[in-house]
Amino acid sequence: MNQLLNKLERKFGRYAVPDLIKYIIVLYCAGAALGLINEGIYYRYLSLNVDAVLHGQVWRLVTYLIEPYGFNGGMGFIVSILFFAIQVNLFFLFGRSLEQAWGTFRFNMYFLSGWFLNIVAAFILYGAMHSVYYMSGFQYIYWSMFFAFAAENPNMEFLFWFVLPIKVKWLAILDAAYLLYNVFANAVTAFSYLEKGYSAQAGAIFSISLAILVALGNFLIYFLSSRNYRRISPGDIRRRQRFKKQVHQAEKKNGGARHRCAVCGRTELDDETLDFRYCSKCDGNYEYCSDHLFTHQHVRKHDQS
Repeated sequence: MNQLLNKLERKFGRYAVPDLIKYIIVLYCAGAALGLINEGIYYRYLSLNVDAVLHGQVWRLVTYLIEPYGFNGGMGFIVSILFFAIQVNLFFLFGRSLEQAWGTFRFNMYFLSGWFLNIVAAFILYGAMHSVYYMSGFQYIYWSMFFAFAAENPNMEFLFWFVLPIKVKWLAILDAAYLLYNVFANAVTAFSYLEKGYSAQAGAIFSISLAILVALGNFLIYFLSSRNYRRISPGDIRRRQRFKKQVHQAEKKNGGARHRCAVCGRTELDDETLDFRYCSKCDGNYEYCSDHLFTHQHVRKHDQS
């Protein structure tokens, strides 16, 4: 996957949109505004309704991104506005941090693949259960940015409920557990509806589980592709083990010292200010103190023989 992304970046990287998160936030805010006006407009004309797409309403493949934000009524409306503002600020933080860590092209691809995978999931659900409604827009892809951010900054601290300091990695684990619970709960509900013969309702509810799995899968693809696997390769593990063994043998031979000058025999235990280096011109692993690094006679294999 990493090699594929590198090839795509070399070929299409110039088309990547810098600071893409700004435009994503515009879509998110547009969905919030639509939710305040009439969220029914979204489900009637803009949502990812596969049957409508197959009958010519292809704009739904894009407009499904404008998912309404669920504002509460009454006094809860003020709280909803507050949390919406917090979410927008967090999305800016997550998006810009990930673009800086991954690069502009990969961050663009993260959302492009999330958009595409949701469409694929909707068509699979339509084929399997003839479910025309894909109830989740793009909200879980937005929140999957949090997992990517936590993977890049695991020890950053947030104030949980503005009071309790907690590291991002623990919040990510709690959030992942909550999402997986929702996957299971919605799947169980969907199958209960399916047993009763309500396939349309079952498909709509199951689409929420599917959307969560798509978001988590999209995160895992980019998280795993950004890892350095050389450290866990068998060759690299053997090299580190061999090096540790050599260091241990050297310490045992030198009475606990890690370094010994091949000329004078002094170690760091004799003088802690001494600096030791290996000589690249000597044939073999010969180490010298700072006094003899440039004045010693180079060791050659043919001289030893």
